[in-house]
Amino acid sequence: MIRLRTAFAELPCPPWADAVLLRRLLAVVLLALAATLALRGDPAAHRTEVVTAARDLPPGHVLGPEDLRTASRESASLPDGSARSPTPLIGATLAGAIHSGEILTDFRVIGPRLAAVATGSPDARIAAIRLADNAVAGVLRAGDRVDVVAAEEPARTARILAADAAVVLVSGGDSERGSGERVVLVALDARPATVVAAASLRTALTVVFH
Repeated sequence: MIRLRTAFAELPCPPWADAVLLRRLLAVVLLALAATLALRGDPAAHRTEVVTAARDLPPGHVLGPEDLRTASRESASLPDGSARSPTPLIGATLAGAIHSGEILTDFRVIGPRLAAVATGSPDARIAAIRLADNAVAGVLRAGDRVDVVAAEEPARTARILAADAAVVLVSGGDSERGSGERVVLVALDARPATVVAAASLRTALTVVFH
């Protein structure tokens, strides 16, 4: 019996057998390729138009049409809050520097979303203050945590107006109006933000670093 099997194994395969095997292998490859393409779908269907910076832009820059352009990017790689249209961004102020080609998101501009993330409170607001000493503003950076302090009249005693405010922007000090004053934007809960904004109109303010 063993000799009979050996004899059959040593017989040459007919030419048509190789052709059948080749066709079967080719069919398997084509089926696998079709399944892969079906899973991937149309590549264009997985891309989204987003807004990007047309050039490098500094913090505090007010966005204009010439600063923005649209680009097609893979949908799976897009960050949350990516801007889809440039129109809502016109006139918005950048919270930080941005590189050419970088996608604009709701975190990148001054607004309620940035305030909420900076403070962890959905009811947060952004207040603008002018500090009594411009040198203090010069060392502040976005992301710093500070207490806002007022010098109350007539005894000039210090009073904390707001604790643990998040600095979101410090102006450059060379404003278009010709003033050297630097404006500091801080994110706070709604009530202390109102107190700080009102106090900045009538008394000298400073900050205490954490």
